[in-house]
Amino acid sequence: MTIKEVAELAGVSTAAVSRYFNGGSLSEEKQKRIKKVVEKNAYTPNVVAKTMRTGRSGQIGVIIPRIQSHSMSRVLTGLMEMMEERGMNIILGCTFGNREDEVGFIESMQKGGMEGIVLMGTALTPHLRGAIADCKVPVVVTGQNFKNVPCVYHDDENAMRDITARMLEKRKHVVYVGVDENDMAVGKARKKGAQKAFREAGLDPAAMPYILSDFDVEGGYVAGLELLKKYPEVDGVVCASDHIAHGVMRALKDAGKKIPRDVSVTGVGDSWADLISDPTLTTVALYYEECGRVAGKLLLDLIDEPETTHAVDRIKLGYEIVERGSM
Repeated sequence: MTIKEVAELAGVSTAAVSRYFNGGSLSEEKQKRIKKVVEKNAYTPNVVAKTMRTGRSGQIGVIIPRIQSHSMSRVLTGLMEMMEERGMNIILGCTFGNREDEVGFIESMQKGGMEGIVLMGTALTPHLRGAIADCKVPVVVTGQNFKNVPCVYHDDENAMRDITARMLEKRKHVVYVGVDENDMAVGKARKKGAQKAFREAGLDPAAMPYILSDFDVEGGYVAGLELLKKYPEVDGVVCASDHIAHGVMRALKDAGKKIPRDVSVTGVGDSWADLISDPTLTTVALYYEECGRVAGKLLLDLIDEPETTHAVDRIKLGYEIVERGSM
């Protein structure tokens, strides 16, 4: 069945059917008539044919490193809200932490007719930079501040500086638990922010007590056990993420420590788990849904104005420290 046949059965123009599928303006009566024909005949528009005819597929690709990430699901929620307003569909690809897969997804998504691509939370390797530069459709990055690439990112450095400064005001033996610095935001920028707070407190940032962790709760638990062995005098732990903080809290409890009486703990992310942990977690709230909406708007602007010559947009979002029971 073709759009022309749908239009004939519904008694409307082909333009009306096209507006129906693309979210355009259409009277309620025509919508009902088209919907009845579509449902009766189980009709689905041919995306390939539409792309060949109009040059627009109505689809964008989204590449994420982890499916289980709470922060990325929130970014995706904001992005989907923006795309739904424009009648755009999202095709999702997950690398499961394999950075080389990012390049593969970029290449396959543009070949598959995506109008644009959103790339979430990654490291800018030379291979990836080349793939972005060679991409024939717009690419917007979220969660990272990459030079010469359109991106929407969080103020990770200052957020970590501020929450570390609050911890240093309350505690004497503070340990920072971070992640691989190949991640420019969570790894490098947040560590830099913690070191800045140490410097401003009159301490040697190069000597900042530091433990490396994986991104998940189990990684935080292992890091918590390690920091107790390496820094038994610890009375404050600043973590690069909420997942890590929850793992550290479990390790501290298993070691018989009381939180916050013996050790204070903070995270970053303001996830739902922070509200049900015991005690509730002090953290930095980052505006993830807003990040998705802003990235979606930026990508749509680039799609609508492919010949634009304005400077590459790099948009930094704010943050808020949320004090709860763990500090």
